[in-house]
Amino acid sequence: MVQPAVRDRGPAAARSWRHPAAAQARCPVTPADPTPPTDAGTEADAGTEPVVAEAPRLQLRDPLPPVVDTAAALDDTCARIMAGTGPIALDAERASGYRYSQRAYLIQVRREGSGTHLVDPIAFDSLVPLDTAFDGNEWILHAATQDLMCLAEVGLYPEHLFDTELAGRLLNLPRVGLAALVEHYLGLSLAKEFSAADWSTRPLPEPWLVYAALDVEVLVELRDLIDADLQQAGKRAWAAEEFESLLLFQGPPERKEPWRRTSGLHKARGRRALGIVREIWHARDAIAESRDTTPGRVLPDASILELATAPPKDLNALKSLRIMRNRGPRRFVETWFEAVERGLALDEAQLPTTNQRVDGPPPPRAWADKNPAAAERLGRCREVVTALAEEHDLPSENLISPQLVRNLAWEPPADVSPATVSQVLRQQGARQWQVDLVLDQLVEALAA
Repeated sequence: MVQPAVRDRGPAAARSWRHPAAAQARCPVTPADPTPPTDAGTEADAGTEPVVAEAPRLQLRDPLPPVVDTAAALDDTCARIMAGTGPIALDAERASGYRYSQRAYLIQVRREGSGTHLVDPIAFDSLVPLDTAFDGNEWILHAATQDLMCLAEVGLYPEHLFDTELAGRLLNLPRVGLAALVEHYLGLSLAKEFSAADWSTRPLPEPWLVYAALDVEVLVELRDLIDADLQQAGKRAWAAEEFESLLLFQGPPERKEPWRRTSGLHKARGRRALGIVREIWHARDAIAESRDTTPGRVLPDASILELATAPPKDLNALKSLRIMRNRGPRRFVETWFEAVERGLALDEAQLPTTNQRVDGPPPPRAWADKNPAAAERLGRCREVVTALAEEHDLPSENLISPQLVRNLAWEPPADVSPATVSQVLRQQGARQWQVDLVLDQLVEALAA
């Protein structure tokens, strides 16, 4: 069994600890010069921290595969995947900073005995043949919630999965990004320079394709090492529940008033200004969706706030504003003016409230004034969660959702008991292992 990493909780060690398996990395490393320096003093004499050598870069083991963008190539890919063995490593690249949709623009697949495949989902109506080729085998994903929806959009649905990021969180690792886990477990560095690239670009540049292929290059090895640590830590059953719940993931809950996500909304003073923000936001969103471009490229949030806080008197006044000098916003100048006019014409009853929290309790900082008893309950519940998280070596947010704790503290069951609190926890998405760990002490905190 792979031995767990030994962690010194001190601040210096927390920056550089590494799993013992890192010494077994596949990438060849040039041995260090065994001859000690003759002029340099000791680290203590020099008064400097020891220099940590940069980890060698992860490299592709096989030549970069061609992009799969024809029916014949897809059939060949499916056949090769079915001939492979073991779990299937998957990743997807989107163009979130450039496109309105969250669709996948490249899907990377790797399986032992099959190699890596780079599939262009835009070239196909669906990828159901690929889903059939997976044949119920375990998927390995990193940060699965980022990719599951765009994979489902093209017909790919997991039956079993292992999320390396979520597993890293359950192990309470200090960093759980893919590059950090690859370095910790395998002693290799993984560049992430193209993570925010426009993956809707065609053709995709070769360096981007290499980057994409590397994201699945060692996912299978990484999964096995993390799994061994989960078992040794006694957390494998917890992880299994977490992974099982991901199979039902349908995306984040839809916000009741998504326009309130406008950056800097606090600058819009009064309900009238908020009404104008809402009208412009919805106009912009419709344009962005129709053009499949990110809304901020149509009109920045800062420009929405500027129009809402100082509405132009007429169309010419709007055209003369600095924010309309750019071709993007100016192209839809009449749309913005019509939205401003609609906001100014709203009846008082139609104006939005100044309460920016419409999807749950107010911010905790306001509880002491609005509901002192709830504020006291929340304080007790947070103390319980913090202590339990430390006891079980978990991040508190993975022990139990902070929002769920706030909901319970703000409005607990009329009859606080293990049965009623357990019911609320389960109804709001807590897994059974989480309920088992927190239930008794949360009931005490709520009933105190």
